[in-house]
Amino acid sequence: MIFDRVKPLDAILAAAQRKSLHRSLGALQLMLFGIGCIIGTGIFVLTAAGAQKAGPGLMLAFVIAGAVCVVAALCYAEIASMIPVAGSAYTYSYATVGELVAWTVGWALILEYAIAASAVSVGWSGYFSGTILNEFLGIELPRWLSAGPLVLGGEAGGLINLPAMVIALLITWLLMIGTSESAKVNAFLVAIKVTALTAFIGLTLTSAYFDPDKFNPFLPAGLFGGFGSGVGAVGAAATIFFAYVGFDAVSTAAEETKNPQRNVPIGLVGSLIFCTVFYILVAAGAIGTIGGQPIMGPGNIPFPAGSEELARQCALPEHVEALVCSNEALAHVLRQIGFSGIGNVLGVAAFLALPSVILVLLFAQTRIFFVMSRDGLLPDGLSKVHPRWKTPYVVTAITGVIVAIGAAFFPVGQLADIANAGTLYAFLMVAVAVMVLRRTAPERKRDFRTPILWLVGPATIFGCASLFLNLPSAAMLVLPVWSLIGLLVYFGYSRSHSRLGQGIVEVADDVLGEETAVPIHSDR
Repeated sequence: MIFDRVKPLDAILAAAQRKSLHRSLGALQLMLFGIGCIIGTGIFVLTAAGAQKAGPGLMLAFVIAGAVCVVAALCYAEIASMIPVAGSAYTYSYATVGELVAWTVGWALILEYAIAASAVSVGWSGYFSGTILNEFLGIELPRWLSAGPLVLGGEAGGLINLPAMVIALLITWLLMIGTSESAKVNAFLVAIKVTALTAFIGLTLTSAYFDPDKFNPFLPAGLFGGFGSGVGAVGAAATIFFAYVGFDAVSTAAEETKNPQRNVPIGLVGSLIFCTVFYILVAAGAIGTIGGQPIMGPGNIPFPAGSEELARQCALPEHVEALVCSNEALAHVLRQIGFSGIGNVLGVAAFLALPSVILVLLFAQTRIFFVMSRDGLLPDGLSKVHPRWKTPYVVTAITGVIVAIGAAFFPVGQLADIANAGTLYAFLMVAVAVMVLRRTAPERKRDFRTPILWLVGPATIFGCASLFLNLPSAAMLVLPVWSLIGLLVYFGYSRSHSRLGQGIVEVADDVLGEETAVPIHSDR
């Protein structure tokens, strides 16, 4: 049967039970941890793309995306506390709905993390070119070296986004040789990001340029732009959902949390609410000072973000200073209202902080790849560990090259939409897995139980599906096409090489950690 192989939960938990983690985290610590994980790429990079889709309705889009994240986070918290091992949604699905669905989730996560890393690389490139090169060094990088051919066309030029490609390859090299982030450096970078955004909010909302009339019309493209249009407030929410990715890191800390039943939901929901309010204030400051109305095309529909048509419009004198045309939106806003120096500082903050996000995304992608390879679903060669660097260098190199290519030739808005497609599918499957486990393993220990799961579970599925259906058609099509390729790989290679299918369950609870082999007696 196709839907037969479910990895025994006892085998998956065996690795986790070998390690006892000290419960030391309180609600406030979890909240601060979540805020540090969430605030990053999306708000620095996607503000312009979101405004082009929704105009001032971008503020509502942040609320919609945040609400979907809250219910998804509660589902993540329960299953992460119950199955605290590597593999994320892939492992959760393997233990509940079987190997085939788990494969599709893992395959989607591979796409998600790789494309997300490309998106962050493109976002970093905008701040590098605009702030570091242009503002500080007086160097203007030619269009053909700072944007891919799928961003700009015709007279605007565009050949390759060289800075984006270089930063992706540099981070890949660092991961291959085993260079790891320092926790202190990462905390310092988080402080820089939060301080810079707080200064942005204060300066814009109190500026003489701030004008409430710039919020009219509030929803120029409507609430729903239509199936596959990717515009309107919900369409923008589907894009800027990217700004919230990272909250699931809080759920993985459930087994290290004091009183998890109380503190985990406070940490999750608290950090998401804080970031939502923060994002709304940033959007209000940007739109209220220089305006954020989208550039409309035929039929009074906004030109697609990142499209050739929008690039041509942004090259016109009347639009060149518009928020929706900026590659470094927040720094651009501050320069427009007379705070060039602080705008440059904000640009430097993004320049310094975003590479750490690329590193985390690449690491997460290789982690999924590694676990799937250990399960036999991908060739063993992909999980080969370098004898001196002690890193999975083969899969890291392959991933890095793909990320660099995506960063070199695609715009950030389109990359974020594609990454979100995979993320939304994974989150949806986590909600399914939680509900399945409540029925199939009700007696299992849960450090955290999702409240009113009968409502939260379906709400997560509905929210994720709704945002997916409001992505641009091209982004929606990428996931099924990618999934079809994945199914060909699964039935052509993975199913016959699966260790579970061969009667062996192997669990790795760390990327390069110990492994547990558990023989089983049936091809479940």
